[in-house]
This record gives sequence, C-alpha cells and structure tokens, in this order.
Amino acid sequence: MTQRIDQTFANRKAKGQAAFVAYIMGGDPDRETSQRILNALPENGVDIIELGIPFTDPMADGPVIEEAGIRAREAGTTLTSVLEMATEFRKTNTSTPIIVMGYANPIHHMGFEKFSSAAKEAGVDGAIIVDLPPEEDTDLRKAFEKHDLALIRLATPTTDSARLPKVVSGTKGFVYYVSMNGVTGATLAQGGTITDQVARVKQAANLPVVVGFGVKTPERAKEIAKDADGVVVGTAIVKAIEENGPDEALKLVKSLADATHSVTKG
Repeated sequence: MTQRIDQTFANRKAKGQAAFVAYIMGGDPDRETSQRILNALPENGVDIIELGIPFTDPMADGPVIEEAGIRAREAGTTLTSVLEMATEFRKTNTSTPIIVMGYANPIHHMGFEKFSSAAKEAGVDGAIIVDLPPEEDTDLRKAFEKHDLALIRLATPTTDSARLPKVVSGTKGFVYYVSMNGVTGATLAQGGTITDQVARVKQAANLPVVVGFGVKTPERAKEIAKDADGVVVGTAIVKAIEENGPDEALKLVKSLADATHSVTKG
C-alpha cells in the first residue's frame, strides 16, 4: 500500500522530522531470530522497514550484507519465506511500511504478476530492485500498479540531470538516494553536497528522498536528517546482529532512530 508509505512521511513531516528507515536481511541468522528482530523494529523507533531478499550474486552488497545473505540462504531463506515473514509481521502491525529489497532474478523467476500479488497479500508496501534499470522494469511496474505497490528506485551522485527524470519516472513512495558510489556499507562521501543532491532529486521527483549507504553512527544520521526526508541504515544494523546478537542490535537501532528524530526542521 503506497498510502502507508505516504502517511508515514506525512506524520514525520508534521513534526519537522525525518523518517528512520532500517534494513535487515530476511532470515539472518535464522527465520525465528530474524522474525523477532523484524517484529521489534517499530517499537525501537523504525518508521519504515527494508527487508532484504537473499540472493546468490549480490553485486551491490558489501561484505557484511553479502555474508548475511549467505547465512540466510544456508538457513533456508527464500523469496517466499521473506514474504511469509511480512505476513507474520502484519498480524501485529498494520501501520509500519515494509519494503522488500533485492535483485531481479528471484522475482523474475517467480513471475512479476505472481510476486506482486503475493507481496500485496503479505502486506508488503513496495520493493527496491537494485539491478533493474527503468528501461527494463515496464512489466514489473505494470504489475505493481495493479496491486498498489511502490516501485522505489535508486538515484546516485552520478545520476546526471539528463537521466534523473527517467530514474524517478514511475517511482512511488520515495526515492532512495545512494550517497556514494560502490557497494553498501562503504564509507560515506564527505562534504556538504548532500543538501544540494537531495534538493536536486526532490525537484525532479516531487517525492520524499531518503539517504543511505554508509550511515553507521547516530551522529551521521543526525547530519543527514537535516536535509533528507529519511535516513537509511543497513550495514551497521546487520553487522550488530552478527557480532552482538538481536538485543544489542535493537539498542543500536533505537539510538539511530532517536538521533534521526532529534533533528527538527523549520
């Protein structure tokens, strides 16, 4: 439901705040633990959830998320079981948006119509397909529109002004601005250009812009929250799950969410 995404951003905007978006890999380290973490994210300040779909060749993922995907697949996680996790989540939460994030191959294998129908049935609100360019997503976009799912696209520092309208065309919910080039979790590009880039993307898309890739600390989350409509953290959370376990990871989530929400824009 794109409405659930729109309402979430509207609620935060009314308070002058950015939304906090958390990524976890579905099924990491196992289904039961991952479900417990997923269910606990909203009570720890998460406004929007990105739920990763493990894949055999995750070209945009850094080593932390790639290894999480391996653990999830070894535990038997599939695209279907990730959707089942969303279904379970919706038994107790009907307000927090869930965006599934992954690669085109598993979705193509399932079939765009079948996936879209199953995702809608599971209570998923949209998807980010990192390796599917706008030129190749027409069939998926049609299926998403039929089932009221948001197809969320990525913009990067190298997305020039000529290409940007193509990237954001047909995008619903929000635009995910990748604040650096390369794989997930690498060091964020420094400098004050985030302000300009967010403004540039917002002008082209007329949608909320969330910024992610490389945000690891509450301090950096606060910096980005000054300009962006949402702050995304993934690798740091996935790493905390691996190294410190669910409870400590959720403490990190809360500290990042609190930092994001502490910034009030006029």
